[in-house]
Amino acid sequence: MKEKNKAALYLRLSKEDKDKLGRGDDSASIQNQRLLLADYALQHDYQIAGVYSDDDESGLFDTRPEFERMIRDAKLGKFQIVIAKSQSRFSRNMEHVEKYLHHDFPNLGIRFIGVVDGADTSDTGNKKSRQINGLVNEWYCEDLSENIRSAFRAKMKNGQYLGASCPYGYVKDPKNHNHLVVDEYAAGVVRKIYLLYLKGYGKAKIGKILTEEGILIPTRYKREVLGINYHNSHEMETTKGWSYQTIHTILNNEVYIGNVVQNKYHNLSYKDKRHVKQPEDQWIRVTGMHEAVIDPKTFQKVQERQKMRTKAVGKEGTASLFSGMIFCADCKHTMVRMYGRGGSHKFTGYCCKTYKSQGKNVCTSHAVNYRQLIEAVLDSVKSEARKILTPEDLSYLSKVKSAGDAVTGNQLQIHNIEKEIHRKELYKKKTYQNYMDETISEEEYRSYMREFEADISERKEKLLYLQKQLAKQNRQSQENNEWKERFKNYIDIDELTREIVLELIEKIEVNADGSINIFYKFKNPGVIPTQERLYT
Repeated sequence: MKEKNKAALYLRLSKEDKDKLGRGDDSASIQNQRLLLADYALQHDYQIAGVYSDDDESGLFDTRPEFERMIRDAKLGKFQIVIAKSQSRFSRNMEHVEKYLHHDFPNLGIRFIGVVDGADTSDTGNKKSRQINGLVNEWYCEDLSENIRSAFRAKMKNGQYLGASCPYGYVKDPKNHNHLVVDEYAAGVVRKIYLLYLKGYGKAKIGKILTEEGILIPTRYKREVLGINYHNSHEMETTKGWSYQTIHTILNNEVYIGNVVQNKYHNLSYKDKRHVKQPEDQWIRVTGMHEAVIDPKTFQKVQERQKMRTKAVGKEGTASLFSGMIFCADCKHTMVRMYGRGGSHKFTGYCCKTYKSQGKNVCTSHAVNYRQLIEAVLDSVKSEARKILTPEDLSYLSKVKSAGDAVTGNQLQIHNIEKEIHRKELYKKKTYQNYMDETISEEEYRSYMREFEADISERKEKLLYLQKQLAKQNRQSQENNEWKERFKNYIDIDELTREIVLELIEKIEVNADGSINIFYKFKNPGVIPTQERLYT
């Protein structure tokens, strides 16, 4: 057998082909291609030097495993002919058709043959037809890609979950693979992560806690417990512990409140595999599509607290009680930490960041001792909490009752005005009917209608005003009740925690004399003096 008669058989089945048996199988289409090409090689007295078969691979890319192996073997001179069912099986990308069929292969002395479509690089006369077919094949891929994208967008807008794998805490519904159902064990871990974060633990510390408790990371849990053939591209073989990024992702995923958010990324083009993040206004968000693991209020608290810049102190790895919440009352910049003198690295308190970086000509130290600050805030919280059932609170309840009476009064007025507007609308209809029956003249009809319209317009303006007032009163009432609910649990506390601080306090400002202003989330600020001024 002559060396020049050695041939490589290239077989490819794309993801879009309909006649597959299943992923990973040597499908019927691949088998048919193999039989067809082997028969062609035998008929033309070609020796089969190798068979290269890519299953489930798009013809748009030349990064197919077997295709790449075939190109390496071609450069090693293992064959002189490449036989495929058609040019489109070899490639659907016009750029690759030109690169391989019309440049690299001729330079390597390799001939390409397409059995079905008659493509043959040894025939210079059909080069133009090969190029035209290359364009048609690429256009086919472009149209198919756009059709698939449109179908996917329609499914996304319908709230169907299209991810290949489920977020940790969920599994796919056996009855509908585009719907998520709760995995109770993993959902319990998710709830624990949210609880620990709201208690003040940092993301890295939460990961350490879960790792020490022997809780499997999501990728290993999916493989070892759920039996899913799942691989995370960011996972290393040595990865066993929960990472900061994993905790961060879980704390920011809206899937846990029942939402399906998709279309966050898209390919640059149908010929480019790279994913580019979409602007948020291009995301497709559908709410309430499955059972929530985290209630929306808890989720929102977590989002708000992530906006605070916190730093862990102490062996426990929890955030400082006041991290991200303490500011200079004058320059409004954050306070920074102070440490003991004489080589001591003990954390003692806070001072103004501007003073520390730019000196006393710009701002003063505003120094405050950490322990004194804790005592002052704890006393303030307990004092506010005791007011819930004190005589002062009775005055508050009286105000709430007055507000409630005002709400009731507004509701009654709104009801009466709506009845009047309805009555006037009926008058308009009757007047029109009288005009049509010629019981009143056109001049009388127009006069009545002007009066009715003016009256209705005036009543609608008043109605809108009362509705806005009612909404405002309802908001105030809800906020006051929420404030009372939050404080009533802290009447007799002995220890201030990060969780309590984040729950009740918006921010703390330190004055030049060392006193502090506490801004509660549901109350006007109160000025609480520290027991003594700390000088740096």
